[in-house]
Amino acid sequence: MRQLRVMRNVQLGIKNLLLHKLRSLLTMLGMVFGVASVIAMLSIGEGASKDALEQIQKLGSTNIIISAQKPVEDQEISTTRSFMSVYGLLYDDEQRIREAFPAVEKTAPVKLVRKEGRLHERSLELRVVGTTPEWFELVHRRLIGGRPIVARDLDTHAAVVVLTEYGARRLLATEQTIGQLLRIGSDHFEVIGIVQSEEGGGAGIQLPDQEVDAYIPLNVARERFGDVTTRRTTGSQERERVELHQLIVQVASNDDVESTSFGISAMLQRFHKKADYRVDVPLGLLRQAEATKRTFNIVLGSIAGISLLVGGIGIMNIMLANVTERTREIGVRRAIGAKRKQIVIQFLIETVVLSTVGGLLGIVVGVTIPFAVTLLSDMPTVIAPWSLLLSVGISMTVGVLFGLYPAVRAANLDPIEALRHE
Repeated sequence: MRQLRVMRNVQLGIKNLLLHKLRSLLTMLGMVFGVASVIAMLSIGEGASKDALEQIQKLGSTNIIISAQKPVEDQEISTTRSFMSVYGLLYDDEQRIREAFPAVEKTAPVKLVRKEGRLHERSLELRVVGTTPEWFELVHRRLIGGRPIVARDLDTHAAVVVLTEYGARRLLATEQTIGQLLRIGSDHFEVIGIVQSEEGGGAGIQLPDQEVDAYIPLNVARERFGDVTTRRTTGSQERERVELHQLIVQVASNDDVESTSFGISAMLQRFHKKADYRVDVPLGLLRQAEATKRTFNIVLGSIAGISLLVGGIGIMNIMLANVTERTREIGVRRAIGAKRKQIVIQFLIETVVLSTVGGLLGIVVGVTIPFAVTLLSDMPTVIAPWSLLLSVGISMTVGVLFGLYPAVRAANLDPIEALRHE
C-alpha cells in the first residue's frame, strides 16, 4: 500500500513538472552541467596524475638514480679558449656505495657518448650507453628480439650492441637485424638484441633511456671511446672528462630508500668538491606526486561543486516560484484532508526528480567530455567509477536540501489564506 502511494506521488510530481517542460528543462541544466563538470574535471585530473605516476614508477620505487651534472662554475667559463672540464661520477663511487651500504643490492653504472651509427647508406646519431647487465635488471624494458648484455660480454670485451626498436627500424630496415654488423664511430659492433624504450619523463625526473640509445658493455665503451670528449665550435673547443654519467642503485626495500639516499649524498659530498652530481629518489617523487594528485582532485572537485551549488540554488528558486503559483492547489489539498507531511513529500519528490534526471543526463555529458578530450588532444583521461556515484549522490543531496525549504513553506501555508489566493 505504501509503495503504491509513493508511486502515485512520483507520477504526480512528474506530471506537474511536465506541465512546464521548458522551465523544468532549464532548471535541470544547472545540475546537468554541474555533474558533467565534476566528472570531466576529475577524469582529466586523474588522467594527468596517472600519467605522471606511471612515469615515476617506471624508474623503480626501490631505485636511487645518481646523475652527473656540469657544475655552475664550469658552465660560466667562457668557451672562447680551450679548457678541460672535469666533473661527474667516478668509477670509485660505485665501489664505495656497494661496500658502504648493506641495503644496496645492485648497481648499474652508465657512461654516455654521442656517436654516429651507420649501416651502408643509412646513418643515425646514437646515444651510446656503456653499461653492465644490471642495467637491464633495474630498468625494466621489454626485449623485442635477441638478448641483452650479459656478464660474459664484459669478461670477453665483446664488441656487441643492443639497439632500441626506434634505432633498429631506422638503421636495420630491410636488413637482417640480429647478427648485423653496425659501425658506431670508427668501430664495428654486432647487434645482439633489440629492446623497447620509453620516452619522456615525469615530475621533474628524466627517464634513464631514450629512443636513440645503443647499449654496449661498459669496459668496451671505456676502451673504444675513453673518458674525454671534445666539442669544437667556431674559434674554440670544449673538452670534458666524465668517468660515469649515471649510476642506478637498487636497495632491498622501500624502507631503506630514504636513509640510503641520504647516506649516498653525504658520501658523495665528502669525495666531490664541486656539486657535479644529482641524486633522484623515484619513491620520494612518487609520494609527492600522489599527495599532489589528492590536492589536485580536491581543488577540481571544489570548483565543480560550486556549479552544483548554483544548480541547487536554481532548483530552489524555481520551486519557490512553483509554490507561489500553486498556492490555491495547496489550499484545496489541505482543505480536503492532506497533511503537511504529504505536501512536503510532494514538493520534495519534484525536486528530487529534477536533480536526479539532471544528474543522469550530466553523467552522459560528463563521460563524453573526457573521451572527446582524449580523442582531440591525445591527453590521457581516466573516468573513476567513484566519481559517477559521487556526482549522482551529490545531485540528489542537493535536490533534497534545496527543495526542503520550498516544500516546508508550502506545507505551512494557511489553508484558508491559500484558498483565497488568486
